[in-house]
Amino acid sequence: MGLYLCVFDEDEELEGVEVGSYSDFEFFRSSVTELLEQGSAGSRFPTLINHADSDGEWSPIECETLKAELLAILEGFHQLPGVQFRAEWQQEVGDALGLEPSSFDDSFIDVDGEPLLDRLVHLCDVAIDRDCPILFQ
Repeated sequence: MGLYLCVFDEDEELEGVEVGSYSDFEFFRSSVTELLEQGSAGSRFPTLINHADSDGEWSPIECETLKAELLAILEGFHQLPGVQFRAEWQQEVGDALGLEPSSFDDSFIDVDGEPLLDRLVHLCDVAIDRDCPILFQ
């Protein structure tokens, strides 16, 4: 089962990000905790880390905080060397698109091969601009 994060305005889908599996998203979050929070989950990035990944939403106000956290994570991960894609589907997408992670932020992609952090920041922008939550589906 995959994790889909999206922004709806009533019945209209404005934007969505197909993250991959729940375990892919958990690997992303555990990497944040391990590498940028020195193992103390939620100490620097509580909006991202402390939210359950299987239900709920981030409100538009939470999206402002989440965006700031994601930008800090992007900056921190950009300073670290890239690693090979973890999941088989990521490797297949990366190979098909000729992707080679040069920094750690490049090591996380969505199912379309787009940089995951960039896509999540954009999703926050849509949620903030339209005053709608990001939904977990």
